[in-house]
Amino acid sequence: MGMANLNQTRKAIIAALPADTSYSGSAPQPAHLYVPPTHLKALRLECQLVVGTRGVGKSVWTTALHYNQLRERLGSSIPELNGAKIHIGFSERPEITHYPDAETFAGLMNYGNAPYTVWRAVLIRWIAGLIGKKIPDVNWEETVTWVKDNPEEVARLMTSANEWVGMKGKHGLILFDALDRLSNSWHKMDQIVRDLLRLALWMKPYSRLHSKIFLREDQLERTVTDFPDASKLLATKAELSWFRHDLHGLLWQYLINDPDKHGQIFRDIYDQNLDQPAKQEGGLYLLHDECKRETSVQRNLFISIAGSWMGRDRRRGVPYTWTVNHLADGQGRTSPRSFIEAIRQASEDTLYRYPDHKYVLHYESIKRGVQNASKIRVTELAEDYPWVSEFLKPLHAD
Repeated sequence: MGMANLNQTRKAIIAALPADTSYSGSAPQPAHLYVPPTHLKALRLECQLVVGTRGVGKSVWTTALHYNQLRERLGSSIPELNGAKIHIGFSERPEITHYPDAETFAGLMNYGNAPYTVWRAVLIRWIAGLIGKKIPDVNWEETVTWVKDNPEEVARLMTSANEWVGMKGKHGLILFDALDRLSNSWHKMDQIVRDLLRLALWMKPYSRLHSKIFLREDQLERTVTDFPDASKLLATKAELSWFRHDLHGLLWQYLINDPDKHGQIFRDIYDQNLDQPAKQEGGLYLLHDECKRETSVQRNLFISIAGSWMGRDRRRGVPYTWTVNHLADGQGRTSPRSFIEAIRQASEDTLYRYPDHKYVLHYESIKRGVQNASKIRVTELAEDYPWVSEFLKPLHAD
């Protein structure tokens, strides 16, 4: 590959990889929706509790399950999602008609309403709308008061909705994500999460109505499951994790699906390594199975852009493994957000520092990309664990 083509490929990586993979409550592009096999359990209806650190895809899966076009990508793997009635009961995206925002939620609690009652009001607003029943909904205080004062009618609505979706051969699913946005107080947050889990347990007897709660692991580590029968929820728990081959698969799905000339560059690289073109389905390019697993094919794809060594010989390590390993936290986990950011920054660094390098990514640029992505990761973790910043201060001292 000539120098001009190498620099063109570096620019293509920068264009193909998003600078922000959090999406902030908006739907990701279909081409960016990558499904690691281990995530399928988390997306099935019987899984009520999904746990993961920042950047592993909790909010992505919330929006993917909600939007029909994205959910169709999961249809063959999880048939019960086809045609399901799916509603978001809380997320980072404001939807005051569907759920109270943080200030409204706090106000309802200040008026003496337990979070459990507020969550029941959120659920019942959706249930009533699902079956065409009218309940008081001028504001959230009105709905919460009605739910609190009419327990028998609430039970009837749940039974009617369960029967209605059952007769249609469908399921109803309500999703809860980004619960950390509801309060800055750990004590109040524990109350809010605990009562939401109680709501999920209360829904269990309704066979066609399901809940799915996305939690950070630090939220679950606290005493939010200290209520009777919480073990029934914990038994359904699934963790969102990304193995090395999942991260590399995600990378190549981004690259080959970039539109126009950028994507064509990577489709050509892909074709040359596999001796066959990427599969096409519904306007998207899909990876072959051997590119989704840790195989010589997947390794060779990365070697084609990063080379075989993290230096001049094998003693420095292998880029394919080095990049992921050096982004891992203390438990050996690497988030897709960190990995994609590291590769993007490595491409930028190579373009400006090493334009004559024989590979698309220079090993020193990979190191800098990993260092910069790691700083982002530390900042994210410090938001969840404030002690992290204090703990790291001595390491930065002169």
